[in-house]
Amino acid sequence: MRFCLLLLIFLLSALTPARADMVDAAFDRAISQFETARPKLPAELFGVDVGAYRAALTFRQFTSSHWGGTITMRVENGSEANNSCSRFAAFVSLPPKDGQVRLVLCPQFSTDGADALRTLTILHELVHVVAGPNECRAMAFAAHVEQAATGRFTDVSNYWRANGCEASSFSLP
Repeated sequence: MRFCLLLLIFLLSALTPARADMVDAAFDRAISQFETARPKLPAELFGVDVGAYRAALTFRQFTSSHWGGTITMRVENGSEANNSCSRFAAFVSLPPKDGQVRLVLCPQFSTDGADALRTLTILHELVHVVAGPNECRAMAFAAHVEQAATGRFTDVSNYWRANGCEASSFSLP
């Protein structure tokens, strides 16, 4: 019995590094895609300071003209019990508190075979970190980064319509 308990503890502890590797890989892909797109982007796109965005994505710390002051981003795991995790792969808790914003990664973020979705999710959520809660801005920015980096962007038309973005001042590539 004791052996089974120790084996169970070992197996559960082994899951955490795999999740951490998945998160690191998602950030690495998002950084790579952004850096490929960056020479094609203006200094500000859809009200997002591209320099602050780069600092948040790469260093998880930036100086914010939107929020004021230096902001640090903390990445943490969410659970199915969290109401937002029942609807999203990730979300950002806004506004920042004590100079810190939380990027919460939900269980859906770890779905097998969803590398491209994880990358797009990181690109999208970092817009919220830097420029606020507007869903249309975040999706437009992420789609433009994806287009500039790869020559294509993920079909987000259902998301676009569901958030009423066609009536916004933002646009997809």
